[in-house]
Amino acid sequence: MLINGVPGDQVSVHDRGLLYGDGIFRTLRVIDGYIQYWPRHYRKLQQDCSALHITCPEAALLFKELRYLIEQRLDGVAKIIITRGEQVTRGYAAVENMIPTRILSFTPALNYPDKNYSHGVRLRLCDLRLAHQLKLAGIKHLNRLENVLAAAEWSDPDIAEGLLLDIFGNVIEGIRSNLFMVRNGELFTPNLSNCGVAGIQRERVIEWAAEHGVPCWIQQFGLAELLIADEIFLVNSVIGLWPVRELAGSEWSHHPISMQVQEWLNHAHD
Repeated sequence: MLINGVPGDQVSVHDRGLLYGDGIFRTLRVIDGYIQYWPRHYRKLQQDCSALHITCPEAALLFKELRYLIEQRLDGVAKIIITRGEQVTRGYAAVENMIPTRILSFTPALNYPDKNYSHGVRLRLCDLRLAHQLKLAGIKHLNRLENVLAAAEWSDPDIAEGLLLDIFGNVIEGIRSNLFMVRNGELFTPNLSNCGVAGIQRERVIEWAAEHGVPCWIQQFGLAELLIADEIFLVNSVIGLWPVRELAGSEWSHHPISMQVQEWLNHAHD
């Protein structure tokens, strides 16, 4: 782990990331020593920092530090956290010209079961409902307590992910993933303008649809619509793509579109 470029695992008790969750993060998959989709991740890092008025570190600096972390460790997951920085004075209001704290870490890759990719996963409908906050919608910020509470709702290891709805019952995302449904050969993914995180793989699936002439609609829809979909699949930068085989009593055994998208995601390069 690197803290502002120095090996270590401690941050100041005055850091606003610790005190208020005042910061953003990104999670990056590393395969064979290659940092996947780095330009996309950095662009999103910039956008999210800008939305919170945090100075984003230079791409060259972060990339150099990532390369240092993954040296001789070919497969794993890298994480970048950028906080607003240290502030000794009390209060929510940040002082001007703060120097951001950057925290970079690397962990070995998890070995998910092959059946997650070939046969699909069980998805649980979470009781927790996501609140609306337009200024934070789409941003991968450090305030993840909703996800923490939702993930604590079950302990069954056969349930791979939880489905989150918003306070009005609209489908939004998985706890750690974005969601798509397939209906009559068309893709649908939730509108994230009120809450949720817009991930890199979600962006790539939308590009797949455009490249292959498949309509892809970004819109609100509820659980009832989702449960009668032809297919459902989940995506994020670490897992790639998992089809869904079971949700709230509904089951799916065929995932032709999901398999096409999965194949493309696994082999397409930025």
